[in-house]
Amino acid sequence: MSTKKNILNEILKKFSKNKKSYWVLLDPDDFSINESKKIAKESQKAGVDALLIGGSLLHTNKFDEFVYSVKKSVNIPVILFPGDATQLSAHADALLYLSLISGRNPVNLISEHVKAAPLIKSLNIKPISTAYMLVESGTVTSVEFISNTRPIPRNKPAIAAAHALAAQYMGMKLVYLEAGSGAPLSVPIEMIKLVRKTVDIPIIVGGGIRDAETALEKIQAGADIIVTGNILKSKNGINKMKEIAKEIKRFK
Repeated sequence: MSTKKNILNEILKKFSKNKKSYWVLLDPDDFSINESKKIAKESQKAGVDALLIGGSLLHTNKFDEFVYSVKKSVNIPVILFPGDATQLSAHADALLYLSLISGRNPVNLISEHVKAAPLIKSLNIKPISTAYMLVESGTVTSVEFISNTRPIPRNKPAIAAAHALAAQYMGMKLVYLEAGSGAPLSVPIEMIKLVRKTVDIPIIVGGGIRDAETALEKIQAGADIIVTGNILKSKNGINKMKEIAKEIKRFK
């Protein structure tokens, strides 16, 4: 019997009380293990609710060691954010089982999932079915290029809402609106608002969020979970993360 917390239940419990969360993404290609342990500790101290680990294309061969080291550094949940079936680790508390529903590439809709499923079961990782949706962000992001899929146009919120509703009807537990790592433009407010009006499941928003003001806008538009990652590579990245955590604390 696993002693890991049921992360999905925790997410849904907060959602039912309209409480918001802040997650920080750590890409093993961006930071060394020691750097990530430091960031993880600073994140927990600042009030970050969970850490995501993963990336679109990993060059490191130490993914499992990376996850283990981060997990041993903090008490907050560590959740896998896998770019493909190779990014798995038994040391994580859960895994976002991402289906890239905004695209039409079967590899990211089901193929990687089939390859990963037996490993997920054998490693006893708790998968959370998540509808992953790329949103046009003003540039070609890594995830767009690697996945070979087109993002949803920024000026078409109804398309995003229809995809999100379809995901909910198919039984997916979370919707993730993604502008992409380092995106010049974040997910539009009107899109978040319409998706929020359309679905009854938690909404995660990430990509292009570089300051507390932008994070607050996404929360007020209807996001339940904010994700940042790329700001940690910028000057004063830790301080920016702390400012966002402080802002979102007001909604917990």
